[in-house]
Amino acid sequence: MFIPVLFMGGIVGRLFREFSVTIGLAVLVSGAVSLTLTPMLCSRFLRAPSAVVHGAAWSFTEHAFQAMLRFYDRSLWKVLSRRRLVLAFSAAVLAATGLLFMVIPKGFIPSEDRDQIMVQTETAQDASYDVMTASQLKLADIIGRDENVERFMSSVGGNNGRMFVVLKPRGQRKLTADEVITEMRTKLMSVPGIRVYLTNPPPINVGARMGRSLYQVTIQATDTDELNHYAADLEERMRGMTEFLDVSSDLQLRNPLVRVEMDRDRAVTMGLTPLQIETALNAAYGTREVSTILTPNNQYSVIMEVATEFQSDASRLSTLYVRSSGGQLVPLKAVTRLHEEVGPLSINHSGQLPSVTISFNLKPGVSLGAAIDAITKITKATMPSGMVVNFQGSAQAFLTSLGSMGWLLVLAIVVIYVVLGILYESFYHPITILSALPFAGFGAILTLLVFGQDLSIYSFVGVIMLVGLVKKNGIMMVDFAIEAQRKEGKTPMEAIHEACMIRFRPIMMTTMAALMAGLPLALGLGAGAESRQPLGLAVVGGLLFSQTLTLYVTPVFYVTIDSLRSRLGRRSADVTPNSVPAAAEAI
Repeated sequence: MFIPVLFMGGIVGRLFREFSVTIGLAVLVSGAVSLTLTPMLCSRFLRAPSAVVHGAAWSFTEHAFQAMLRFYDRSLWKVLSRRRLVLAFSAAVLAATGLLFMVIPKGFIPSEDRDQIMVQTETAQDASYDVMTASQLKLADIIGRDENVERFMSSVGGNNGRMFVVLKPRGQRKLTADEVITEMRTKLMSVPGIRVYLTNPPPINVGARMGRSLYQVTIQATDTDELNHYAADLEERMRGMTEFLDVSSDLQLRNPLVRVEMDRDRAVTMGLTPLQIETALNAAYGTREVSTILTPNNQYSVIMEVATEFQSDASRLSTLYVRSSGGQLVPLKAVTRLHEEVGPLSINHSGQLPSVTISFNLKPGVSLGAAIDAITKITKATMPSGMVVNFQGSAQAFLTSLGSMGWLLVLAIVVIYVVLGILYESFYHPITILSALPFAGFGAILTLLVFGQDLSIYSFVGVIMLVGLVKKNGIMMVDFAIEAQRKEGKTPMEAIHEACMIRFRPIMMTTMAALMAGLPLALGLGAGAESRQPLGLAVVGGLLFSQTLTLYVTPVFYVTIDSLRSRLGRRSADVTPNSVPAAAEAI
């Protein structure tokens, strides 16, 4: 089952390569133990039934098991006599499984509660550093008084800020990290003049352009004006949609600018060159490092600039003087004209093309697959020609993994079919064994829907594990039935019935062992349970649903396929003898 996982590339391969190696080696070791150590232990510890004395607990459980076996015996004969109805039911389950796979919300990596929250802030593009600092301090006061917060760190740069919040340990708070974000967002939105973006850091950070939210979509175009217009329109559309939260972009078009236009003729008459004017402006506002102070333990840069009161107002540029080549101080306003305007803070590029990246979070209950579908639908309907839309980071990894996981499941089933075909030297018996897979898949996806879980890469691996667990029921029944037909000459119906009766106990034992092993994962207890729970739910739900049904469906498929094979064999036998005289007569 896990051979295809071992050779997968991308994020899925990196995540589950160690997992597949561990499972594969564990199976090999257990196979060696079952062929060597287990027989030796049986020879030392097993005793004749007459020499074993059982207690009341064994008597009670054994009577209950025998009652189950008698009921299974009677019901199995009835099911075998209604094979067409069972086949129609199996086809319906297969169709329902495909339908559920289409409608189930699809995600990438479930969020985990790691006692951390990232907070990013943004004020208006023309806001000063002092305004940004004052607003950030108000947010810090609200966060510091939250009962779920243990400590936090805050930093400010330009019109952007960031906070790293450490929550109290999970056992000391009632709310999860996502619930704390929902509650805290309402409080922080009360501070005017500043936008707040809260995220729960993902357990695996997939490389992407830095954004204020978890997911990004990038728009590229050669026409910068058209790109800026469409990106702003798309951002506004996404803000009004029900799937998204914390929508922002790196498009900064309203940054205040002062354009200094030099009067070159007048500057020359006053003994000034353009380089002197540029040098004076750089020295006044360019944070020019003019010296370094060295101490025994550290070093400090000496920055030359004008006093703070001359940096807050563009009109103060008129008070700046430039020293000419003759030594005179010439006022800057005498040789320049100042124009206040707005413009882009920076022009970002992706693949050597101008680009705009829009970041977004998902509202509670919205899957990543649904959000990507919504964005794709909008861009296909409204995007001008010549533009390209690409998802970045986790969103791009999700799209890649979604396609690869489907191929992974197909390859795993093909590998199982090939291996079983080689072992049984038959094209038909592997189909009988694999007939239980639709029931397992239906149970797994239905369980995820009932518990409100997305079909993430973890739950998909649970489905793959389920394929390996479910097929062992069919192997135990089909293997015994084939031997009974070959050695005892029994009919297919008699052989499969006897196989079901004798193998009923080991089938129930192995299924219950797998259920108990998956139950701690399904309960979602302990650190990191958010990632493990979908895998456990898929395994437990698939086993519970498929266990009872496959006890009836697999025997029906065995009898039906054997009957179909016999018909095809007789038809070939009827055609071959008749074709010989016809060929001779033609000659």
